Amino acid sequence: MIDLPRLIDSKLEVGNRVAVLVLDRDDVRNELTGTGLIDDIVQTVDWINSGATVSVLVVTGAGKAFSAGGNVKDMRDRKGSFAGDVYEVQDRYRRGIQRIALAMHRLEVPAIAAVNGAAIGAGFDLATMCDIRIAAEDAVFGSTFIKLGIVPGDGGAWFLQDLLGPQRASELIFTGRLVRAEEALRLGIVLDIAPASELQAQALQLAGSIAEKPPQALRLAKRLLKATRRLDLPDFLDLCAVFQGMCHNTQDHAEAVEAFLDKRCALFQGR
Repeated sequence: MIDLPRLIDSKLEVGNRVAVLVLDRDDVRNELTGTGLIDDIVQTVDWINSGATVSVLVVTGAGKAFSAGGNVKDMRDRKGSFAGDVYEVQDRYRRGIQRIALAMHRLEVPAIAAVNGAAIGAGFDLATMCDIRIAAEDAVFGSTFIKLGIVPGDGGAWFLQDLLGPQRASELIFTGRLVRAEEALRLGIVLDIAPASELQAQALQLAGSIAEKPPQALRLAKRLLKATRRLDLPDFLDLCAVFQGMCHNTQDHAEAVEAFLDKRCALFQGR
């Protein structure tokens, strides 16, 4: 029996090396401020990283929205995350919603966002913090901060520019316009679109196809992809060589080679 973290406003299910985190505050469209969702996301990431049980994380929302981001009424009333002077607000961002960006950046396994509805503001940013996004047909995305006279204070501009490049990220952030699923697919925001009734099944199918791969090699592959952002090619190649040496000395690599030669399915043990 796996001991799961105790979450406040989310549900976490684990099976076949796939963890599914469901943001479960449909009453407020799964807003990230004013709920326990920030803590839930951070706690889930740390729990996954602390062991070897999970190979893929799927993030989705309960109800009609993936996440509506921040609470606009709290912004108006200058309370909660948005209360106080300049120092107090920046401190709340650092100790609050920015923890999601740091957590998702340190997540050691692939993450898939199953975007079941509106992903707005920080909700859109959460989706971009995942490695892969699949959207329901009626999903809508928007980096809408500028419309409220603010900027992506959660770090979303870093992830969006990394995903789409400077020009397209600039256009979306400067205009704050909404992007529906078909355009999101065309722009490369999402990998695929699914009927709403099939979204979770499609996301789980993709997650399962990833989770069945050798667990150690999978985590090393994600570390390599992240390293491309900060290393020059010679240093990156050195890291590739070290990681490859690690992989060549695993039991899973030996099993994969034998299974390939025997024309059978491999059985990986994470060793």
